[in-house]
Order: sequence, then structure tokens, then C-alpha cells
Amino acid sequence: MDFGLTDEQRMILGTVREFVARELLPLEAEAQRAELDGRSFPGPDDIRRLQQRAKTAGLWGLLTPEEYGGANLGMLMTSLISMETSKALIPFSYGGHADNILYSCNAEQKQRYLCPTIEGDRTSCFALTEPDTGSDATNIQMPAVRDGADWVLNGRKVFITNGLEADFAIAFAVTDKSKGHQGGVTAFLVDRAMGWSSQPIQTMGAWRPAEITFDGVRVPDDNILGEVGQGFQLAMAWIGQGRIIIPARAVGQAQRLLEMALDYSRQRIAFGRPIAEYQAIQWMLADSAVEIEQVKWLVLNAAWKADQGGDARHEASIAKLAGAGMIWRVVDRVMQIHGGMGYTKEMPIERVMRDVRVYRIYEGTDEIQRRSIARNLLKGHATLRAWS
Repeated sequence: MDFGLTDEQRMILGTVREFVARELLPLEAEAQRAELDGRSFPGPDDIRRLQQRAKTAGLWGLLTPEEYGGANLGMLMTSLISMETSKALIPFSYGGHADNILYSCNAEQKQRYLCPTIEGDRTSCFALTEPDTGSDATNIQMPAVRDGADWVLNGRKVFITNGLEADFAIAFAVTDKSKGHQGGVTAFLVDRAMGWSSQPIQTMGAWRPAEITFDGVRVPDDNILGEVGQGFQLAMAWIGQGRIIIPARAVGQAQRLLEMALDYSRQRIAFGRPIAEYQAIQWMLADSAVEIEQVKWLVLNAAWKADQGGDARHEASIAKLAGAGMIWRVVDRVMQIHGGMGYTKEMPIERVMRDVRVYRIYEGTDEIQRRSIARNLLKGHATLRAWS
């Protein structure tokens, strides 16, 4: 592993830092005002405008193959970019992206779904989770019943990211219950115009997932993604990338929060001295710095292995578990250092605390990550060697 960056990679990260400083950091004050007013900011239109400005700067399609107009930077650079971007404590993601499993579209589907999604003309959502099926994705129940040349979908999906904005869903349904999840689940490309509806689910943070209802929705054979019965494999392929990007985002957020804590502890006077001089504060700062550094290298290791074409699922689970816990502990310490002010909506700390709590839940809960890590070790799929 080469820990150095090329001149081109340094230039890209420099562009990211400039974009964050110029476009994102100035929006934090408005985000705080919106928090006080009970508004959501930035909204979808704001994000799209920012994405277009980022595109002008060359920040577009970070993981998208060059043949589709993307930069194809790989997971390592995308992770580093996520760390830098997340230092602005507002939600933002770069454009030019499509769900990785949409590359499994056939040629005709790519023109209808993949390419327009990359260009930002269409928006997708990944519809797997059901009211009674979260972590155990093998147990999804929503049926798809063949009727002539169509499949009829009936059921509900919940906690669907982009479910409110999406004009089509990648929906997973049971097409042959007798074959179980390995051969009985199929992925469908389902336009909203085919009849599904969505309702918002209110959460404690900025994440605004949706509940999606399929009530007799007819989907033609032409809209099957991949092959009949191979949907579960596609679903598992989709999940992997998020388990690297989420902890990368956590590193950036934690670094910014720690910077805030350092500045505040130097300025805040208690009993005639800056609180930075008290051991109780110093230990919170030190523990946070250590944990951030640990997660940073876990993320980069997983991303590097993925870029080398290796199976990085074990490393991604470790990074996801460590990162989700790290950001929660860091934001809690930073709030404690700021005292009462940290608890108010005048500062972003409490908002970040609410936003990052979901990191321990979506893309695989802490418990699922622990289960996967332990199972990999017990079955010999992963080892404790220093390098492999």
C-alpha cells in the first residue's frame, strides 16, 4: 500500500476544499436559522444547484465510469473527498451518480434509467426494507405475481431514502417463495407513473425517508433488473459501498467538531483559566483525536482493498461499526465541552448529534456488523494476520 497521493489526487482534494469553503461552509448559518424556524435546509433544489456548481469545478460522478461521463475516481479518493466535504456540517452529495446495481441494466434500460439518473434528469430509490423486515433482508415478503406479460406488486416498503423525490424505484419482491431469498427474489424498475405512492416518515434528524405503497402496481417483464430470481444478489451488491462512505463522512464531521471543541476550549474561561488547561477537557480532546484517526485508517484500508478488486466486505463492516460509534462519542464530548451552548439550536452540535444517530442503524445496524465480523472470523473468511 502506498500512503502517498499523486499530484492529480492532491489537486482534486484541493478543488474539493475550495468548493467546501466557497459553497458549503457559508450555508451553515442558514442551516442554523432554518433549524430555529423548523425548516429544512438545504432542500432538493438547493442541492441540485450546488451539484451543478460542483460539476463546473469537475466534481461530478466520483464513482461513475468515464464512459458515462464520470470521473471514476475509485473508493479511496471518494472516501477522502467525503471526509473533506463532510467538514461542512450540512448534508450534501455530489451529482453524476447512479446506484451501482443500475449498471446491471440491459442496453435499453440503460437509456431509460441509468443514463438519465447519472445526468440528474431522473431520481431513483432503493426499495428493500419492509415493515417487518429490516436487518434480515432474506425475509422480505412483498410478492410479485405474474399476470400475462406483467408482474403485479402489492405491499409496502419503509425507510426508503429518496422515496419522496424518486420518479422510479428499484423494488425487490418475492417471485417464487419456494426458492427462498437466493433464487426467489427479483428486482424491478418501477416508475412512479406505474402507480406507487410515497409518504414521509418523520425522524429525529435530517434524514427524510419514505414509506412506499404498491397497490396492484403492474410492471412489465421489460422492467426486470438483471434476471428473475437474482434480486437478492443485486441487493447485497448495492449495500457494500455505503458501509465505506458512511464512516468516511463520520470522519469529516468528527474532525470539524473537534476543531470547534479545540477553539472553544482555548477561549472559554472557567475559574480564571481556559478550560483547555484542565485535564478533564484534555482527555476528551485526546480520546476524540485518537478515535478519529483510528476510523480514518479503517476507512482508507477498506477503500484501498475495494479499489484493488479485493473482497472488502469484512473491512467495510469494521469501518462502518467503528465509524458509527466514533462520531456519536465525539459529538457527545464536543457538546459536553461546550456545555449549555452546545445543547442549544444556536450551534450545529445538537443537530449533528441527531443526524448521526442513524449511522448506527441504516446500511446495517451495529449488531449486524458485529454478527458479520464474528461470522467471518469463525468461518475463516477473514483472518487476524497483520496483512493478507
